[in-house]
Amino acid sequence: MKVKGREVFGQFLVLILVVFVEIGEAQTKTSLVNCGTNSTVNVDGSKWVGDSSHDNNVTLSSPGIEATTASFNGDSSYEPLYKTARFFDESVNYTFQIAPGSYFLRLHFYPFSFGNHDANESYFAVAANGLKLVSEFNVAAEIVHKNLYLQGSGGNSSVFSLVKEYFVTSDINVFVLEFIPNKGSFGFVNAIEIIPVTDKLFVDSISKVGGNGANSSLNLSKRGIQTMYRLNVGGSAIKSNRDSGLRRMWEADSSYMIIADAGAEAKNHSNITYASPNDTSIAPLLVYETARIMSNTDVMEKRLNMSWKLEVDPDFDYLVRLHFCEFDYNKPNQRIFKIYINNKTAADNYDIFSRAGGMNKAYHEDYFDVMPSKSTSFWVQLGPDTTTGSAGTDALLNGLEVFKLSRNGNLAYVQKYEDVPEKTTSKNLILWVGIGAGIATIAIVAGLIMLIIRLCRRQRSKDDTKKSEAGWRPLFLHGAAVTSTGNGNGNGKGSVQYQSLGTLRSGRRFTLAEIKTATNNFDESLVIGVGGFGKVFKAELDDGTLGAIKRANPQSQQGLKEFETEIEMLSKLRHRHLVSMIGFCDEQNEMILVYEYMANGTLRSHLFGSDLPSLSWKQRLEVCIGSARGLHYLHTGSERGIIHRDVKTTNILLDENLVAKMADFGLSKTGPSLEHTHVSTAVKGSFGYLDPEYFRRQQLTEKSDVYSFGVVLFEVVCARPVINPSLPRDQINLAEWAMRFQRQRKLETIVDPQLAGNYSPESLMKFGEIAEKCLADEGKSRPTMGEVLWHLEYVLQLHEAWLRTNAGEDSASDIRALETVEERGTENSEDETHVDSKTKQEEAESATDAMASGLDDFSQFVNQNGR
Repeated sequence: MKVKGREVFGQFLVLILVVFVEIGEAQTKTSLVNCGTNSTVNVDGSKWVGDSSHDNNVTLSSPGIEATTASFNGDSSYEPLYKTARFFDESVNYTFQIAPGSYFLRLHFYPFSFGNHDANESYFAVAANGLKLVSEFNVAAEIVHKNLYLQGSGGNSSVFSLVKEYFVTSDINVFVLEFIPNKGSFGFVNAIEIIPVTDKLFVDSISKVGGNGANSSLNLSKRGIQTMYRLNVGGSAIKSNRDSGLRRMWEADSSYMIIADAGAEAKNHSNITYASPNDTSIAPLLVYETARIMSNTDVMEKRLNMSWKLEVDPDFDYLVRLHFCEFDYNKPNQRIFKIYINNKTAADNYDIFSRAGGMNKAYHEDYFDVMPSKSTSFWVQLGPDTTTGSAGTDALLNGLEVFKLSRNGNLAYVQKYEDVPEKTTSKNLILWVGIGAGIATIAIVAGLIMLIIRLCRRQRSKDDTKKSEAGWRPLFLHGAAVTSTGNGNGNGKGSVQYQSLGTLRSGRRFTLAEIKTATNNFDESLVIGVGGFGKVFKAELDDGTLGAIKRANPQSQQGLKEFETEIEMLSKLRHRHLVSMIGFCDEQNEMILVYEYMANGTLRSHLFGSDLPSLSWKQRLEVCIGSARGLHYLHTGSERGIIHRDVKTTNILLDENLVAKMADFGLSKTGPSLEHTHVSTAVKGSFGYLDPEYFRRQQLTEKSDVYSFGVVLFEVVCARPVINPSLPRDQINLAEWAMRFQRQRKLETIVDPQLAGNYSPESLMKFGEIAEKCLADEGKSRPTMGEVLWHLEYVLQLHEAWLRTNAGEDSASDIRALETVEERGTENSEDETHVDSKTKQEEAESATDAMASGLDDFSQFVNQNGR
């Protein structure tokens, strides 16, 4: 009996052990989740289970919204997966039951609109077990930005979906993925992958770039890792189903090369093995079967490096992994080269054969580097080492990976997608030479400068030397002489004038108490707009007039430069078609600006996306003419002119009479001086409106505003977003789509249905021609804003003549007269070089008169009671 009892007990222990093993296997298995559905789909040979299905390994904290779309662009194999998504207006958690260990986490995003949720307007954050992955994340903007970056690098492919990949380690048996929408916005996700990693993919001790071979301990087991790039060098893209187990995707590298011909594609036809048995999970052998080498490159000198430029987030640590396999030489010292990372030497005398231990051996090398706070361009370069006397004076690379490492539990970077690093030109050399030559002069006059500073300090009054409160101050308070024209009671009311460098800057200083009273203590029900820098409130000022109060987030310094620029610009610009600034408030670290109230909101809100009444064709033309007048004033109303740099329909506001006024001057830039043709600056603006020439060259001109205005013109006639990833591929970009119809002279086929039959065909034809000229590839081929304005006024006259004809009036003679005027105007505007000095002088005088007139119109604000 005892023996039998022991056998039963032993079988029971075995059964328990089997159960625990099965549970462990279940916890460490791959989780492929199809979000927004209870259906299971097969994609790329893998089974994806719906997130609301009972047969999965995930628990949802709240249901959110199950969204679907009928249209799809991109890789057809992913269509079943990307046509569903889970939308959520509030925070939601996906909780997975897992075993402690390391995992690849992939989040799949394909933006589309569902109901009143437009993916273009979606902003949210994501965290995994407390590790912040993204913040203020906009999927559509990142997709567009990547397409722009690839096109700027010479790539031809287009991206329509986005996959974010992370490598995370969990010490507990649950994995919580949290999606957190921004206030007033929503988030979404199409699919989630959690892939267990049993092999050790990363080691903590890695060679630091520029560290003379010294290794750094990165403590990777305690840090999150994001895959920024994974490139199959010299070969085509590798799909996830061809990477056994880990399901990694490898892009082709050609779009990221500075000069594609610097490295010729090469293939290996021999059997490849891993240099170490521990490397079998590092990369699939497919990566090592192709490469780029510098030999046999007939179009350029062999001494030129192979270079890859990759855009990354600043102020993070990065791990770079290079994959090598020598398949030409069967002895050491035959191919020796140098490796440069971010213009620093990472390795000298690099010999793949010696390091890998033979020919046809798959091998990788890791390096570590830190990106500075203002740098976003990550460079990897390989070049021959001609000092070694090796047989192969070239280099070879099979694969390239770049990983971002978390800092203090954070991988998120709030991307300003419009920012692109400025190009370094030969002018820098001239600059440094000038600086060097000027050092001697500076040393000579330093004593004199110190003497002047001391004398100036003695002349300052006690009030001027009093320390200001901590926090932000408007730009015009720095070094400005302040004169109060109020009642002298110190309550802050009245007009305050600021005189600095001969420029009169006027505006009322509001107290914070006055602002709170006007906005009912920043009542959310009074919010009429939300921008990147804060909220805009409708307010009733103390004299009963309405105003728009723009308040920056008091907890953030984001947008300080833009706010200072806007104050600087609006303090000296006055025009009927520019939004006026009434005053400001700078108490208690606040950044608040007060504008005139524009009762009819933005132009965009009258075109689509709201229930506001649609504008007639005549009204749209008048709005375009008004905004063109405002831009023309900016370009010509001062000596160097001002470039708006963010022309779009949301920055064109309409007052109670539908008079158009340009707004938002936070990105504006003073134009080039007479001896220059452009302003060299980082690229800023809005997607869909950006001048491609400005994007490529980082050279800003007034013609960049003209391009953006051309996009506005097409938006006005078509009444649709300028970028809409949910549309078919050839319709996503409005400018490209509309230009195809315009060049075929078929613009009427895509006109806003609200305008059907209510516009003059002749006026539409001329309108399309103006927009087409504005969107010319080269700035020199585009008209000036003055020419655009003239042609728009002609279009309006054509339409009004058509209206009179339809009303029964005989206006055939009017139309013939207008055609004659248009022909003469075209002749006069074809070549600006024929304009004589008298005309230029008259234009300058006219601009001066316009500025003076604008200042007179604004005088109503510069009084004790304000407006």
